[in-house]
Formats: sequence, C-alpha cells, structure tokens
Amino acid sequence: MPGPQAIVEVQDITKTYRTGPTEVSALRGVSFTLGAAQMLALMGPSGSGKTTLLNIMAGLDQPTSGAVRIASECVSDLDADAATVFRRRTIGFVFQFFNLLPTMSARDNVALPLLADRVGRREIKDRTDEALAAVGLSHRATHRPSELSGGEMQRVAIARALVMRPKVLLADEPTGNLDTATGDAVLMLLREAVVQYGLSVIMVTHSHLAAASADRLILLSDGRITDDIETRPDSKPSLHVATVKPMPRPSRS
Repeated sequence: MPGPQAIVEVQDITKTYRTGPTEVSALRGVSFTLGAAQMLALMGPSGSGKTTLLNIMAGLDQPTSGAVRIASECVSDLDADAATVFRRRTIGFVFQFFNLLPTMSARDNVALPLLADRVGRREIKDRTDEALAAVGLSHRATHRPSELSGGEMQRVAIARALVMRPKVLLADEPTGNLDTATGDAVLMLLREAVVQYGLSVIMVTHSHLAAASADRLILLSDGRITDDIETRPDSKPSLHVATVKPMPRPSRS
C-alpha cells in the first residue's frame, strides 16, 4: 500500500483500444506513487503511452482497468461533471501549445478557471495579479497572446495553471515549443512551483534537460515502466533565470 504522503497513486493501469478486430494495448499494468512537493518526468519513445497515462490521470480518459487516485480521490470513478470540477480545483495543466484564448488578454486567460468556479470579483483580481507576478509578467497583463513571445505565452499558461492553487500540475511537453534559454526559464518556474507551492508536478517530455530538472524519472516503453530513477536535481547546478521572480507562497482557503 502507498504511504500516507502519496498525493498521486497510479495502480495497475491498463488501456486497450479496439480498431475493428484489432486490439492495441497503450498501457500494460502501470503503477507508481508520487509524494507531495515532488517533480516527476515521464519519458519514452512516441507511442510508449505517456500522453495516454497523463490523460487518464487527469480524468480525460478512462482506463480499461486499474485506478488513479489524486489527493485521495479516485479519479477513474468520477462521472463527467464531477471530473470537470475536480480537474478545475485540484489539477493544473500546462501544454506544449499553450492553449490560450487569442482574443483575451493575459490577465483574462489566467482568470478563466476562477470565473468558471464562480470566485468573487475581488478575489479573482487579487489571485490573478498574484499569479502573473509569480511568473514575472505583471507588466504584460493586458497583452493578448499574439503580442507575447512563446516563452511569455508559456508563462501565462503556468500562471493559469497555478491560479486555482492545485495540488498536482500535469505538464505535457512544456518546453517542446521553446528555445533552450526560454525552456530553462519554464523549468525553473515549475521547480519554483514545487518548492514554494508544495505542488506535485508530473511532466511528459522528450527533453533530457527537462527530465534532469525533476526529482524522479520514469521511463515508459510499449505501455510498461522500464525504469524508475531518482535524479536528485538538488545535487545538480541550478538553472539560472534572472528574469523570473520567486513565487509568493499562497495562503490556501
């Protein structure tokens, strides 16, 4: 049984797709746990099951068998409406292609989860301003995505992921569309989220640099875990990102 500090529990997850008479096994009995305030990288070749696993952890897809628990909630047992509320309040998302609404400012993009959760206007302003300040973008709050660089758009996406003060952040190739220096800044923000917010971060990546920033690395191949490695990033030189400010520690209500 997983220890009491586990925030994510993945238990013997399988996922099988059927195409006509053919069955394809995307995941074949994947199990692991992750504690609070830890960063985990998932790596493997294309088709190894990384994104399928991330979608199942998010409740966006259902496993064929097995269970996922996040913050003691069995995600795979939730109906569609309950899963939507759970994702909004407990899980933050960061994507490779940012997924910002092009007609809205950075501030309004960050505020969207709070609006969906019917948070009061004053609290929306305070928490949105705090999140943008945390990623060093207060001065770009009124700009639309087309007026931002790729790195700035990803930082807005991180602010949006953090504004609900989730317990787990899922990141799918968060540096995949960025140059090395900008990717370093994004990785530093994710590590700051682990340290300052106490988040657990699970990141799918093809980047060895990104994986090296994590506390732990799980390798997937053909839907199975082939290795589970503690990388201990605290023993490695820190990424230097002069433009990123330390994140304020939020008060949780």
